Amino acid sequence: MKKQVRKVSLRKVFWITLGSMLFLFFVLPIIISLFNGLQFGNVALISIEGVIAGNQGSYWGQEVVSSKEIVGFLKEAEENTMIKAVVLEINSPGGSAVASDEIASQIKRMKKPVVAVIREVGASGGYWVASAADYVIANRMSITGSIGVLSSYLEFSGLMEHYGVSYERLVAGEYKDMGTPFRKLTEEERNILQKKINKIHEFFIEEIARNRNLSGEKVKKLATGEFFLGSEALGLGLVDELGNKERAEAYLKERLGLKEIDYMQYEIKKSFWEELLGVFNNYFFKIGEGIGSVLVSQGNKAIWV
Repeated sequence: MKKQVRKVSLRKVFWITLGSMLFLFFVLPIIISLFNGLQFGNVALISIEGVIAGNQGSYWGQEVVSSKEIVGFLKEAEENTMIKAVVLEINSPGGSAVASDEIASQIKRMKKPVVAVIREVGASGGYWVASAADYVIANRMSITGSIGVLSSYLEFSGLMEHYGVSYERLVAGEYKDMGTPFRKLTEEERNILQKKINKIHEFFIEEIARNRNLSGEKVKKLATGEFFLGSEALGLGLVDELGNKERAEAYLKERLGLKEIDYMQYEIKKSFWEELLGVFNNYFFKIGEGIGSVLVSQGNKAIWV
């Protein structure tokens, strides 16, 4: 009799365990996916955090924000009838010239008001993006501006020669390997690259002048690559006001007559499995913190602003 009771109990435990696992790994993820992203608000909040690039990933250990994602968020906010305005929370040192221009161009196509809030850093490509907004607010101590272009890279020819390593040049097209780190640039190649960088710098200056309603000559004088504190940027006409997200809220309430600001946050949605994996990754990162890190370059010929 006792043995029979035991068999029934084990069977119950088996089915309860199986049911729990099915719910946890199959039913729950479906429920989460159905309700994930369901939110309401009258102002879109979009964060531009990290290096600006064409695709998501990492650059020398820094987080990368994808221009494709940001442009997609802006389009969604424009089409959402509940959204009355957009707040861009910017903390970016810049990035790809093309990716920065893609985001800035979409901002200027927006019919709804866009306010940029520069927190710690809104420099180079990050400032290019911010300048396209209708209103720019910066923390008084933020790093702002840095209107310049960078395309520097490491050159290894001397090190290779020291270790007896040679570069066998095989190209079809005289300038095909221009900028390779395995040999020095010729003077002609250096002039070619510098002209292209100067041209992108001109585009940058033109955009800032147009976006901020400043003269090209004034922006050209500021476009040395120097960064300014937010308090300095205000005096130079690069930002409209000093403050934070609360100041952006006050501006939007006054401009649009809104009584309350309810944010609808636009961010990259992670699946249940990505969230779960993130928990484990974070746990193991904490365990191994301080052991070391690996820096991965995404190419040495990119042009950054």
